[in-house]
Amino acid sequence: MRVAFGPGRTLAAVQRLSGGSTKGVYRLSLDDGRTVIGYIWAAAENYWPAPRGPASDEEPFGEASGAGLFEAAAARLAAVGVRTPRVYLLDRTLAVYPAEIALVEDVRGGTLEQWLERGEPGAQEALARLAVALRAMHGCRGRHIGRVALADAGIAWSGRTCEQIVLDRALGHLADAASRVGRVAAIRGELEAVTTGLAAAVRPRADYRLIHGELGPDHVLIDERGGPVIIDIEGLMFFDVEWEHVFLRLRFGEHYRSLREDGLDEQRLRFYRLAMHLSLIEGPLRLLDGDFPDRAKMLWIVEYNIDKVLEFVR
Repeated sequence: MRVAFGPGRTLAAVQRLSGGSTKGVYRLSLDDGRTVIGYIWAAAENYWPAPRGPASDEEPFGEASGAGLFEAAAARLAAVGVRTPRVYLLDRTLAVYPAEIALVEDVRGGTLEQWLERGEPGAQEALARLAVALRAMHGCRGRHIGRVALADAGIAWSGRTCEQIVLDRALGHLADAASRVGRVAAIRGELEAVTTGLAAAVRPRADYRLIHGELGPDHVLIDERGGPVIIDIEGLMFFDVEWEHVFLRLRFGEHYRSLREDGLDEQRLRFYRLAMHLSLIEGPLRLLDGDFPDRAKMLWIVEYNIDKVLEFVR
């Protein structure tokens, strides 16, 4: 805090905030009444189990954690005019603290999810402004698949296409879910056939857009002017825009109509919807292998997505 705000400052209080699974998130109060948010990317703050195999930084869906990914994503979103919390300090050297850290603006208006649930007068305006921000993001094209940090470094993903990546992940998630959930195991063969059939119906293309990847209303804060502020941005990447819209539709529910875009590939949407539901069974179950605190929420997510997956073979 003294590096960021001066040697005379004193830290008055620290409050751990819930929600983060790959980094620690804290509200830090200074002696002059200001508050900021601290991000800490440290192994002790990461609830996810270690990867089963060798990790690759080039894998588009590899773990989205680290100050480097955050820094590149914040810069790219600023370049397209999308609001994220202001950064006061970012250190990747471990010289300031024994982990990668960032101190960012404390946006205190609450989440868009809370505004929509309470029916706040400005909620629909914030949603409309989020739609504008998404169009700005999705209008940003990339020549290659992958995380923004790699694209900025000139590193191209030279592996599979978007739909091939999603298919491989979906079949892996299905295998894992079947090993843990009897209802999924009972129809694994049918689900494999449906998954591969939906993937085969997708026509090849190379049109990669800038997407958040996991943008729910809980990842949108509201600032002092009622505007949306996007957080949890480390996973920002160039990928199929349909992947973004499947997640938006899932998380925003009836409010998704305000975020809908024309010209989306319906075959891709249907395939990605099944793949997304499979990932939202496997991911939470794997997270529960560790000591993630909000276990009831993760189990609810698992059950909801099991039901959605079963609909594909009914």
